[in-house]
Amino acid sequence: MSRKKSATTPPPKPADRAILFDQLKQIAQGLGETFAPFCEVVLHDLTDPKKAIVAIHNNLSGRKIGQPATELGLARIADPDYVQVVSNYSNSFADGRQAKSTSVGIKDASGEYVAALCLNVDLTLFQGLQSAIGQFVSVDAKNARRESLNPAGANAIRARIDQFAARRATTPRALSAENRRALLKELKDAGCMEVRRSSEIIAAHLGISRATVYADAK
Repeated sequence: MSRKKSATTPPPKPADRAILFDQLKQIAQGLGETFAPFCEVVLHDLTDPKKAIVAIHNNLSGRKIGQPATELGLARIADPDYVQVVSNYSNSFADGRQAKSTSVGIKDASGEYVAALCLNVDLTLFQGLQSAIGQFVSVDAKNARRESLNPAGANAIRARIDQFAARRATTPRALSAENRRALLKELKDAGCMEVRRSSEIIAAHLGISRATVYADAK
């Protein structure tokens, strides 16, 4: 049962409601254009449940403007305390395609539900992409590794140093002595110190002397 409106809350003016729906239509259009063509965006007028749909973008469900409210819309009409945002729930289109839906209830100044903005994502394409990507990134575990495509050369050493610094939100030349020692240990464990002229490469990239590299590596 709908709760009674507070005596201190004046009923919304028709002009105010018209402005609200005009803004909601703009939001629905923007969402539809942003998430086209995979997401259907529907605006429902819950003050007229028999002709609730007032806007629909990227029509994936085959519905039309002027069709009635859904069960969720009717539930909000019946209960102003019904949850306002219902997100990422499983749904399906009339032809059986799987969908993921989110419904946002819109209240007026009196606290009554007057509209609902709904997003319905067609999962068919994404499920196909998920399967294709899974197949693409799979490797044959039965085949032994025969080669490495990432030899520990000068560029690889510099890249490791850059990654180490980035993880600490700084630059290679701004690393503290403590961090440099941790870096040198990491490079040593990765076999980078075995590369010819590695100390010279590291020193140049860190902006320190080779003697400091030797000291930090101990």
